[in-house]
Amino acid sequence: MKKYLLIAVLAVASLAAYAQPRAVGVNLGPWSSFSYQHGFGTANMLDVAANVILPINSGVGVGGHVTYDWIDPFNAPVPWNEKGEWHWYMGVGGSGGFIFGYTDKEGTAHGGSWYAGVAGHIGIEYDFWFPFQLSLDWRPSIGVGTNTGNLGFNIPGLWGGLQLGVRYKF
Repeated sequence: MKKYLLIAVLAVASLAAYAQPRAVGVNLGPWSSFSYQHGFGTANMLDVAANVILPINSGVGVGGHVTYDWIDPFNAPVPWNEKGEWHWYMGVGGSGGFIFGYTDKEGTAHGGSWYAGVAGHIGIEYDFWFPFQLSLDWRPSIGVGTNTGNLGFNIPGLWGGLQLGVRYKF
């Protein structure tokens, strides 16, 4: 009897996990990233992104964002839905990372620096009628970091998060 109950519970749990929409892909921009989205029904999702900071920002580094997003918040869906579906979303979470080395405006090379803070996420996406998704995202982060060896405000985090997303939905 216990075996059958355990099998039934596992079956229901696996079906519930399978029913949640998920997507995996890349976000291209100054802070390009690999992303994973896990939906919680049709109104919420968890977005996890592993960032690769490109030399455009005078440094190379790695980081991450994790945000909890609300899909079509305020019951305001995008009005033009034809063959696919348009959605917009916004969320809040955290971010952090490490820049391995950078050059300041005067051309002086510096060692590594780190940043950590609160992250936001706002974007619009188009879900095709096949399992493919395009999005335009802005992921600002605000917090603290080191700059030239001193603790300071993370200014690049406000503009570095504009990205074009391409994802596969499964």
